Amino acid sequence: MAQIKSKEQYDAIMARIDELFFATDENTPKDDKRLLELDALSAMVEEYEKEHFPVQTPSLSNTIVTRMNERNYTQKELASLLGMSAPRLCDIIGGKKTPTYDQARTISKKLDIDPVIVLAL
Repeated sequence: MAQIKSKEQYDAIMARIDELFFATDENTPKDDKRLLELDALSAMVEEYEKEHFPVQTPSLSNTIVTRMNERNYTQKELASLLGMSAPRLCDIIGGKKTPTYDQARTISKKLDIDPVIVLAL
């Protein structure tokens, strides 16, 4: 498969993907040349983006703070919900301490946070 070699080439391919995306829909036959081109270009972009724009796993601290804000909890309310002291939660959010296994499981379940994030795997 061809590879994208520069940012300029990436930008041009992204513009072509936009064109093809709006020129096709769910009724476009799978063997339509536009859809085949869209699939090929999308695969090239995916490979380029993996190398040049890697997605990092979010930190536990940022994820907890995001959930706390989404659900309008104070840190004290969140600590109570999680069954831990406010200072302990503060230390976890601040990165000074890591949660115990039981705390990690509770954080994951009660805040709907992927265990990979909670356990920093």
